[in-house]
Amino acid sequence: MPQDPMDFEWSYWIEWGRERILWLLAGHLLVSQVSRLLVEKYKPWCLMVYGMAACWLLLGIKGFAVILLHATISFAVAQFQLSLLTWLCSLILLSTLRIPAVEEAKRKWYDTENEYYLLLFTVSVRCLFCTSFSLEYCWHGPAQKSSHSFLWMLAYVFYYPTFHNGPLMNFDEFSKQMRRQEAFSLKTNLGILIVGIIRIFFWWCLAELMIHLMYIHALYSSAPPLEAASYWALG
Repeated sequence: MPQDPMDFEWSYWIEWGRERILWLLAGHLLVSQVSRLLVEKYKPWCLMVYGMAACWLLLGIKGFAVILLHATISFAVAQFQLSLLTWLCSLILLSTLRIPAVEEAKRKWYDTENEYYLLLFTVSVRCLFCTSFSLEYCWHGPAQKSSHSFLWMLAYVFYYPTFHNGPLMNFDEFSKQMRRQEAFSLKTNLGILIVGIIRIFFWWCLAELMIHLMYIHALYSSAPPLEAASYWALG
């Protein structure tokens, strides 16, 4: 059965995944395990450097600079420890993505429209992470500020598995997991990896099945079938 051709986002991410993102995730896994074995204490910084390198590779130096600039501005505003100011900063940074002159300038950085959209998606998601870090910085007392340094913010913002699409993990949870010292067990880690691969494969197959059977996007992009259907059918 043919695939629904109207689901742009699914086709878009599948293409990027096959070309680069899947391989970069595999690289992250390798760096994570090697750093756990050899330099457990510096694992967050190893993953931070890897995430920055992956960002540079996919988005170029200008795209990398935009994300770094957003993180720097968010951290600077968080120093005032006012939640309202943090929200305003985040909204202003997001609004810059819709300024026509800025959009046009960013499009010129790339050869294809897909590369520009990758920057757009990534910056939007990174803005959520910057907001999360800044809010938690505002909420915590002076004694906890040392664990919310700019270096930790970069480790959080450039953590690659959540880099393009999330999911969103708040900074406290991220920090807790990164600081936790775990004994290395090949059997346990291999089991976690296999279960993770099975889960991803299952949901991927389910999504593909829906695209080939349900034609959701093709339906809502065509007015006549929707107008002909009853309210119960639409519901």
